[in-house]
Amino acid sequence: MPELPEVETTVRGLAPVLEGRRIASIELRRDDLRRAFPPDLRQRLTGARVTRLGRRAKYGLIETDRGDTLVFHLGMSGSWRLDPAETLAHDHVTIETDEGRRISLNDPRRFGSLDLLATDSLDAAEPFAKMGPEPLGEAFDGAYLERALEGRVAPIKALLLDQRIVAGLGNIYVCEALNLAGIAPGREGGRISRMRLDRLAAAVKSVLEAAIAAGGSTLRDYAQPNGELGYFSASWRVYGREGEACPNCGATIRRRVDSGRSTFFCPRCQR
Repeated sequence: MPELPEVETTVRGLAPVLEGRRIASIELRRDDLRRAFPPDLRQRLTGARVTRLGRRAKYGLIETDRGDTLVFHLGMSGSWRLDPAETLAHDHVTIETDEGRRISLNDPRRFGSLDLLATDSLDAAEPFAKMGPEPLGEAFDGAYLERALEGRVAPIKALLLDQRIVAGLGNIYVCEALNLAGIAPGREGGRISRMRLDRLAAAVKSVLEAAIAAGGSTLRDYAQPNGELGYFSASWRVYGREGEACPNCGATIRRRVDSGRSTFFCPRCQR
């Protein structure tokens, strides 16, 4: 599944094409993806000017001058294609701008979504209302984690994946950040010292920023809007590297399954 860095990369790739342009037309080749498209999607967006692109957690945001924001989620295999030379079987939505540029949402598994929400009440709408702070924002730091994790006995990995605590973190990047910070994924969240939480918050930001700079990770069918595949997977410290040497201490990386997800970690330096 495309995670936060993949969505951020997508938003940055779409911005030069969409920002400041009017939407000349929208073609819908089906009525739904994971759920039905808004019935008035075409009417509300055709002729609207795109004012800003952004991201919240793993959702992309396309704001317009009509007070509406098109919210997209890429699901398991979705991606936007820029100026496609041909229409592919799984190109379900195509948006054309007044400049003649086109973007197509391709989603073979159809687990993605498109919603149209009022921009001024976006933070109060589902799914954003109960989300924690952005991990790349100033509000996310060791002090925040200390408050959020106080008294919590759940494993730190599970807590970081809880969108109510921090928005948008996924399995790969949590494994990577915990290794960089030297914290065991099974350690009780409420028993981690402030000094180590400072280090963890910094590690989360560092891992995400590196992944965004690399264009994300190549995950199954995911590609950037320009068609290129992200290459951060070449820099994974522990994820997918069971049996290899830990980059911190050289011990053998292990894998276990927690709640159906693979957890990769170093048994020596992550405490």
